[in-house]
Amino acid sequence: MSSSTFPPSHRLSHIERLVDVIDLPIGRWDAHSRLVFCNEPYLGWAERPRDELIGRTLQEIFGDDAWARAESAFRDAFEGRTVHYERRLTHGSKSSRWARVQVFPDIGPNAEVEAVFTIAFDIHADVLAREALEAARERLDRFTENIPYPLTYVDRGFVLRFVNKAYCNAIGLSTDQLLGRHIGEVRGAKRWAEHAPYFERALKGQTVQYTRLVDRLPQGPRWLRTSYVPDFDARRQVRGVYTVTIDVHELTMAQERLRRSVERDALTDVLSRRTMMDRVEAAMLDAQQTPVALFFVDLDGFKAVNDRLGHREGDRLLVNVAGALQAAVRADDAVGRFGGDEFLVLAAVRDAAGAQALALHMLAAVRDVSSLTSASIGYALAPADAQHPMKLLQLADDAMYAAKHLGKDQAMHCGAGQLHREEST
Repeated sequence: MSSSTFPPSHRLSHIERLVDVIDLPIGRWDAHSRLVFCNEPYLGWAERPRDELIGRTLQEIFGDDAWARAESAFRDAFEGRTVHYERRLTHGSKSSRWARVQVFPDIGPNAEVEAVFTIAFDIHADVLAREALEAARERLDRFTENIPYPLTYVDRGFVLRFVNKAYCNAIGLSTDQLLGRHIGEVRGAKRWAEHAPYFERALKGQTVQYTRLVDRLPQGPRWLRTSYVPDFDARRQVRGVYTVTIDVHELTMAQERLRRSVERDALTDVLSRRTMMDRVEAAMLDAQQTPVALFFVDLDGFKAVNDRLGHREGDRLLVNVAGALQAAVRADDAVGRFGGDEFLVLAAVRDAAGAQALALHMLAAVRDVSSLTSASIGYALAPADAQHPMKLLQLADDAMYAAKHLGKDQAMHCGAGQLHREEST
């Protein structure tokens, strides 16, 4: 005997025994929306005894608001559809909790809907989580829209899928004019060629940054930094790239001032002693391929200038000498202040003859600065004379003192006791 041939009373009893073992509140409602059956969990959910529920309508049991939420779902279910609705409960200890009620038809042997079943689910935690997520998304949307930094998102084809207001303002185009277009088309071939390598590295999973000086801004040239951040999916595959561009002008300028304060002599603006020795060490590593000469320059009679004219005039003289030495060498050569009235010059040279010629040129440059002073210069070659930075410095220093003892305004090479001099004229 099939279940469809059971008499209605037997079939209903069978269903009632089945739903009693399901740990969810289940009710059966007739065409007048009266509860004709409910299982044990339903009694606990309604927080009422069975005799206060059976035969009463949903509106009578739970109130007008509950029925207003359920009415259309009941109507759909009596038309043969399975639907659901959500509502905030208003009864008993469950007041203010969110529930989802599924409503589905009970179709009899004649293929007609005899009643509808309801199954209630407590979804309070889910609703709160959803509301929190929606609130967070709304806050994020407001943040990304109003943050004063241009934000974009491009897919793997570099097509713009998101832009914020700051980006639109920077580009001078609306959202409708930007979304769905290749970012290279928007920015132009030249700028795309500049930025494309960073986008491509981000698509490989790297977070990269690009800092550059932009001169096309209303407020004048500014240092800007763009970060390119990969967007990973659940399988750690990159599906797109976020970009954010921020103004780092003040930070960059402050870093540059700090760098110069370390690298540069505060008075003369040539390299500091520490930076100069770093340059010497670096040059020694390549000296086999590119020979260099280190020149130790000491001013003659500088103390007398300070004593007679004062330190302000002495400082002015040091600044002028530093400028003259820089003008006397190539841009790739290095000029630094070693201390007091002593300077170092590091220059690439072919041989001792080239070093001697440069030394004489620097003597003349210092002489042209002022009639108050001249210079004594000693120099040593790497790798010919020394292969260690401190040894090279010592040999150049010794040669400078030898030049000074020979009468000043001299240039002397440390090598083999040979003197190379330029007599004062």
